[in-house]
Amino acid sequence: MESSWLETNWARPFHLTLVFCLALGLLQAIQLYLQRQRLLRNLRPFPSPPTHWFYGHQKLFEDNKMENLEKTVEKYPCAFPRWIGPFQAFFYIYDPDYAKTFLSRTDPKSNFLYRFLIPTIGKGLVNLNGPKWSQHRRLLTPGFHFNTLKSFVDVMAQSVNIMLDKWEKMCGSQDILLDIYEPISLMTLDVLMKCIFSWETNCQTDSSHDYYVKATSEGSNILMRRVYNFFYHYDLIFKLSPLGHRLREINKILHQHADKIIKDRRNSLKDENKQANTQKTKYRDFLDIVLSAQAENDSFTDSDLWSEVNTFMVAGHDSIAAGISWLLYHLALYPEHQERCREEIRAILGDGSSITWDQLSEMSYTTMCIKESLRKAPPAVSISRDLSKPITFPDGRSLPAGMTVVLSIWGLHHNPAVWENPQVFDPLRFSQENNKRHSYAFLPFSAGPRNCIGQNFAMTELKVIVAFILLRFKMTAEPTKPVVFKPHVFLKPMKGIYLHLKKLPY
Repeated sequence: MESSWLETNWARPFHLTLVFCLALGLLQAIQLYLQRQRLLRNLRPFPSPPTHWFYGHQKLFEDNKMENLEKTVEKYPCAFPRWIGPFQAFFYIYDPDYAKTFLSRTDPKSNFLYRFLIPTIGKGLVNLNGPKWSQHRRLLTPGFHFNTLKSFVDVMAQSVNIMLDKWEKMCGSQDILLDIYEPISLMTLDVLMKCIFSWETNCQTDSSHDYYVKATSEGSNILMRRVYNFFYHYDLIFKLSPLGHRLREINKILHQHADKIIKDRRNSLKDENKQANTQKTKYRDFLDIVLSAQAENDSFTDSDLWSEVNTFMVAGHDSIAAGISWLLYHLALYPEHQERCREEIRAILGDGSSITWDQLSEMSYTTMCIKESLRKAPPAVSISRDLSKPITFPDGRSLPAGMTVVLSIWGLHHNPAVWENPQVFDPLRFSQENNKRHSYAFLPFSAGPRNCIGQNFAMTELKVIVAFILLRFKMTAEPTKPVVFKPHVFLKPMKGIYLHLKKLPY
């Protein structure tokens, strides 16, 4: 019996498809091999810790302990390549001269890293580049003018006193041991919502807002796990994973929060004319300025508005919460500095019944302690850029265009070649007498054209909050619960920050 034509030829399309797939796979393998060889060639002038051919440096840094980075910084001066898997490497720098060369350029933010943030915060100041970034920066800068910040001082004081009243009720006549990170997060959320968006949420007394703080924390965890797992760098693999599914749920929570802010303000503007609304809030907040920018610029779209609100909600809240928490931890750990700050604040504020903008500039020693805390534990641990053109560092070594460079702020601030005894908490490093350090040695808010737009807001909030806390409480670290640093999008404690709180007499 003769075979039919179909039976004779059915395998031919299958064989062609198989050959085509194998050819594509071989082509991809060749491309990856050439990519690895190119990276090895470009990074040859820069020694690095021993690396596994497949895992790269993932095993070395898999526990995310900052001490591992400190050891690497000490052993490899200026910079080192950090391999993320076999075909991707980031170039870490932590030398002031390297930082100055790097930050004086206008290279775009790293697409490889910052694209992971787009589903969460959209395209705002954090991850925009080029003319679009310049436009947004110019339009939003008035929201952080000193005249605007002056009107925030009383609002900040009100929010921190709400938290301290709760602590006093918890204390009673006894000391308490408290993980301060969660109440600090709620308090900084309260400040942000009032100052930036003029929105009274009562989030410190209404537990229904806890979900937002927990969502931002979990979202940060997931993003960092994605960065350091090269399999999750592929969008399809990440989207199909349980982590990708969970991040979509978290993003929905965050987006609903931002949408409500915008919707409520627009509704209020429909009900009241602009003059009446301005008199009601007593100052132009960030959202006023963003909405005005949109009204005056057709190119500033609803998507831009949404992205900037999300950016300041997520980045502004997390960074300041981290900065304040680490400051309180360091003052609890070093009581002599805590007491000296308290004496200075009492001399300026008396019983703390009120505080003014001008009084903040008188807190010289407290400001030095804040800066030293930001050196020891910078909220943003790194900044990354994709080189748009080759770069040559002061020592003559170079990198080609296309390389991802990461400025490790943590590494810079803990570099023994830059700071004497970097592990010692010494606020006097920032006294006028000792102010001989390199201008790019201290970068908690970055530097150059893309420095942090909210740095003055952050410093104002840090001063107001620490002043009121020190007037009402004495803090002591709990030795059985040491703090472990955990790098996320912002530096966070791995298992909370536990402090003993003792109520002070008025």
